[in-house]
Amino acid sequence: MTRVIHTGDTHLGYQQYHSPARRADFLDAFEQVIDDAVEMGVDAVVHAGDLFHDRRPELQDLLGTIRVLGRLQDAEIPFLAVVGNHESTRGGQWLDLFENLGLAERLDATPRVVGETAFYGLDHVPESRRDDLDYGFESHDCVHATLVSHGLFTPFAHANWDTETVLERSNVDFDAVLLGDNHAPGTETVDDTWVTYCGSTERASAAEEAARGYNLVTFEDAVDIRRRTLDTRPFVFVSVALSAGEGAERVREQLRQHEVADAVVVVEMTGEGEPVTPAAIEEFLTERGALIARVTDRREHETDAEIDVSFADPDAAVDERVRDLGLSTAALDVDETIRASKTPDSNVRDVVQSQVSELLAPDGDGDAFAAAAEREGGDDGASAVGAASREANAAEEAPSATDDEPSAADDEPSTADDEPDAQSRSTDAQVTMEDF
Repeated sequence: MTRVIHTGDTHLGYQQYHSPARRADFLDAFEQVIDDAVEMGVDAVVHAGDLFHDRRPELQDLLGTIRVLGRLQDAEIPFLAVVGNHESTRGGQWLDLFENLGLAERLDATPRVVGETAFYGLDHVPESRRDDLDYGFESHDCVHATLVSHGLFTPFAHANWDTETVLERSNVDFDAVLLGDNHAPGTETVDDTWVTYCGSTERASAAEEAARGYNLVTFEDAVDIRRRTLDTRPFVFVSVALSAGEGAERVREQLRQHEVADAVVVVEMTGEGEPVTPAAIEEFLTERGALIARVTDRREHETDAEIDVSFADPDAAVDERVRDLGLSTAALDVDETIRASKTPDSNVRDVVQSQVSELLAPDGDGDAFAAAAEREGGDDGASAVGAASREANAAEEAPSATDDEPSAADDEPSTADDEPDAQSRSTDAQVTMEDF
């Protein structure tokens, strides 16, 4: 028997809503996963990508990750992982650093045997380069085989990677495919193979209403996948339909019915009532102890065309636009510097100038100024799945906004038990960058 924790999309270092407390929440959720792994004595922790939220995590994020992974090392539990689209870099990956420190192992086309199960890895590969993959893996002599990957696979929401094609073209028969990228958990079967998303460990978007968690996967006579929830920062979602004559006081009345202390509160106003200033409602919630308050008046956004943008998560909307621009990696680095809120405003100009100067230097990376389509079109293709996935990360595309904004169908209430105890959690400024 082999029993592992399947987790992913931990997005460490994400200072959501520009809040240091939210940044700490993402590390805390990951630490809960490791706590459970040690307590249950699992055979391995398998991470399906996006360990970090961006490609340049700060020192405090790296140190926190090293500390947490050190606990797994002390317990002699291996940490097996692949690289996701959010964290991929042009050169070596942060996962390689942890591997060199003996804290992690990067899965690839060579089987990593744990118990009676062989684990293989496929890093995130841009959609335009997947036709070149031959899905060739080294053979194994284990009872079970599992593929770990990061992408939007069928038959789940937002899919652009055909799972059936992957299974048909692979020279290894997989019993399960453990996935990351889609923040909504879910399990399906494709050609008699279990295909499952563990979901994110913290809410990276206000659209992610369901409880966060991970999968506990057991390989024995059959594959058993069970969902376990985590005790994360409370998000309070309040929708207020205002009738004629109703306004701010009606909204406050509805909010008084909810416990908002230390919570992220997301308020949506609809209906035909009086004008309400969102800032006044946010101030009211802050006075009542809310950590973060985001108020959207849907009535202000009604147009003839339906536009699906959540103003409670403006960063997600910008991510989608950045992705569509097909910017160069140099431009993506500039975007990250400006929007990640890690660089003080007074230093942004100097940091960006330094980044560009390094790339323009005689020994710099001139290819970084090539647009995404040019980088991908100039590639000769990959002959093996391990090399292809690593090479693809060297020409990564912008993080997909679908990571952060699942469809409404993905936010159905979880059937998992929400008790925090480990045992009880078991359940069946405008910037133009085109010149870069």
